[in-house]
Amino acid sequence: MDFIINNLSTIIILAVILAVAAFIIVRKILKIKKGESGCSCGCSDCPSSSSCHKSNKQ
Repeated sequence: MDFIINNLSTIIILAVILAVAAFIIVRKILKIKKGESGCSCGCSDCPSSSSCHKSNKQ
């Protein structure tokens, strides 16, 4: 119990960082499943547009 009390601020900060990281990862996965681009800037001027979304260009 003393460990938790002595390190409570560190545990809270770690929990917040993990929650933010999980949110970002889940959001990215949902965007990929919806078929949206990964960078959110569109594909018209993208130098990597030939390697991205190959299945949609057929």
